[in-house]
Amino acid sequence: MTGRRIIDAHHHVWDLAVRPQPWITGHDLAPLARSFSARDLAAEARAAGVSGTIVVQTVCVPEETPELLALAAGGDLVAGVVGWTDLTSPDVADAIAALREQPGGDRLVGIRHQVQEEPDPRWLLRPDVQRGLMAVAAAGLVYDLVVKPFHLPAVAEAAARLTGLTFVLDHLGKPPIATEALEPWASDLRRLAALPNTAGKLSGLVTETAPGAWRTESLEPYARNALDAFGPQRLMFGSDWPVCTLRADYATVVRTADTLTAGLSPAERDAVFHDTAVRVYGLRGAGPSEAGAPGEGTRTP
Repeated sequence: MTGRRIIDAHHHVWDLAVRPQPWITGHDLAPLARSFSARDLAAEARAAGVSGTIVVQTVCVPEETPELLALAAGGDLVAGVVGWTDLTSPDVADAIAALREQPGGDRLVGIRHQVQEEPDPRWLLRPDVQRGLMAVAAAGLVYDLVVKPFHLPAVAEAAARLTGLTFVLDHLGKPPIATEALEPWASDLRRLAALPNTAGKLSGLVTETAPGAWRTESLEPYARNALDAFGPQRLMFGSDWPVCTLRADYATVVRTADTLTAGLSPAERDAVFHDTAVRVYGLRGAGPSEAGAPGEGTRTP
């Protein structure tokens, strides 16, 4: 990765002294039951060549997003924030506008909701949610998707309806890597990626592997399917730190992504590691990568 500028398009921070993270439950997630700050991430990110990051919401409460925006405003690592607002509220457009008035509001690049926790697999297609998504589009923001494989058909239907909104699939929809199954995930992913207003994140894959048994080779079929479906110009790297630490440290996650994209051309790798995120999220000051022009399961956040 030497000499390549990297955008980490997906990570989290949380402070348990400020609020709990209700999704951190059970023995498997116990190592995450502590606070993780941007300061904790910074040294590892810089050592890996990361020049900027996108921090993503973890809980569906209105207080978190202003805190993330303030974090972005107070340092030079976080280039963008994917926050939360209640999409079902009739005042969603006003809520987004209010977030932009907060310190760091110019760093708001997207909205996300924990769709994977909704009991209705077609939650994204509800009329009130659709109205909220239209407000996200009208604000010029991206909509991040944290879903499981069975949600992908509804995701594709939502993206087909709302062609003016860019949908970004976090963690490739959490494919069933632990069981080594590809279908129906792969077919559903291709149907989603056939829509031009979609993109994907090469993120969160290590945590979908069986505990204590992951290896890079087990991720290759899923990364290959995603690269074939989206192409490098609509795929971006994300660490999913600190959730990734359940299986691997930050440097290992970056090296693994490097290995999974080793067959790409230099310009294509620049797209995955930098340019796609800059373009899709409209990151300010990041610019194209130096080496090329810009291209066109688990219950975790």
